[in-house]
Amino acid sequence: MTETLSTPVTPSPDTSRRASSRVRSTSRGRRPGGAAGPSLRERRLSRTGLLAVTPALLLTAVFFVVPVALMAWMSLHRWPLLGRSTFIGLDNYVRAFTADDTFLRSIGFTLIYTVVITPILFVAGLALAFFVRRPSRASTFFRTIFFTPYVIGFAAASFLWLWFTDPSAGSVNAILTSLGTEVDQTSWFVEQWPALINVIVMVTWKVVGFQMILLLGGLNSVPEDVLEAAQIDGAGWWRRLTGIILPLMKPTIILVLVFSISGSLLAFEQFFLITKGRPDNETVTAVYWIYNVSFTKFELGYGAALSVIMLVLLLIVAAAQIRLLRGPKND
Repeated sequence: MTETLSTPVTPSPDTSRRASSRVRSTSRGRRPGGAAGPSLRERRLSRTGLLAVTPALLLTAVFFVVPVALMAWMSLHRWPLLGRSTFIGLDNYVRAFTADDTFLRSIGFTLIYTVVITPILFVAGLALAFFVRRPSRASTFFRTIFFTPYVIGFAAASFLWLWFTDPSAGSVNAILTSLGTEVDQTSWFVEQWPALINVIVMVTWKVVGFQMILLLGGLNSVPEDVLEAAQIDGAGWWRRLTGIILPLMKPTIILVLVFSISGSLLAFEQFFLITKGRPDNETVTAVYWIYNVSFTKFELGYGAALSVIMLVLLLIVAAAQIRLLRGPKND
């Protein structure tokens, strides 16, 4: 039997240099411990992204962070319009919750307004979204009609509504009188609940078109085949609405509710122009009272403290929004 002896192969110098070059390039691309580090392209993209967001960060710092910090600093002072400020610590916050009955009533009235107007806007917006859902010339026309009031500013809409409900020349009172309804023509402005209803009707007329558009987008995202399958299985319209449509529209519904709640908590123009706080500050919202304190009484430090309180309330709403959008955590 003949045995074949293998001769060891000696690598050439060129092969050794190429192998060592690959080893060096691989070692440069890894962090200590063997983890792969960012490549040169990734580092360049990271720097490019940082440069891209820098203007937004600067604008946020200039127009949000700095004003909020200044407002928080002012809230710790007695800050008159003229003269020097005096540091008083948390006295403004103590005053807000213990000595300012109007502020506490304004918070309560703002919450009542928010609780009432939010479901009204949602239900009306959802109903209009169903009404204009099917593409047609008529639905396009009605979408335009319903959305048009939203482009009008709150100040202009409030003045227009004042004219509609004017006790002497308003068309609303004339229509109600022609229908045989006895209405106290001044109650729209001098009694709390009629004044609140007056504002709610105006805000619904102005804002419902915007909510309709948002809810229409969510409604159109619901698959038609799912609804048809549920209908074939015998599910009625209420079952389809509560069991399929609304759950699938959850992100849109949360967005709409957050817009509505945030806007209601910050309500100002409609009450400032229509009710003027009558009667006896019963229709004063929180933002309206902050305006009175800051720019009528010129108590800038106390107004800043009330603004900080409202900011905290809005942050709580934002935190609830994030929690709802995330949904339940998966284990």
